[in-house]
Amino acid sequence: MRAIIQRVKQASVTVDGELISSIKEGLCVLVGIGRDDTKKDIDYLANKILKLRLFEEDGKRWRKSVMDLNYEVMCVSQFTLMCVLKGNKPDFHKAMDGEKSQQFYEEFLAEMRKRYQTEKIKDGKFAAYMQVEIQNDGPVTIQIDSCAAKNETKGESSTNQETDEN
Repeated sequence: MRAIIQRVKQASVTVDGELISSIKEGLCVLVGIGRDDTKKDIDYLANKILKLRLFEEDGKRWRKSVMDLNYEVMCVSQFTLMCVLKGNKPDFHKAMDGEKSQQFYEEFLAEMRKRYQTEKIKDGKFAAYMQVEIQNDGPVTIQIDSCAAKNETKGESSTNQETDEN
């Protein structure tokens, strides 16, 4: 799984001119699901997203998580995050196929809601042509790949992954 996490002042998702979902301050998370992803990937990503310290406390950066501050999270499924370029043409063979990925994405949302507060986890509309509007705060944008967790368990270090102790 891959997530692009953006710290936001607000975010909303519209489909065909209809507001589907919106949040105030918190995180907007674009989520890509790979064909080989498992429950372990869901657990890793849900934990990282909710505990990632992207917010200030007393003027000090990187101190608080979305959970610490009781903020909201907007999740948006985005298979294009699993793109591999073949020349100038995008190829999506690494993305999980439609029906299976919808169920997997629903499991991811359920895990996020289980770990936090159900009403604080919002999402768009799976497989719809959406307009995602965000007011990026900072801007702060972080990418997390769950494959980093697989590397960590094999004893390899990851240069852009931080342990929960840090």
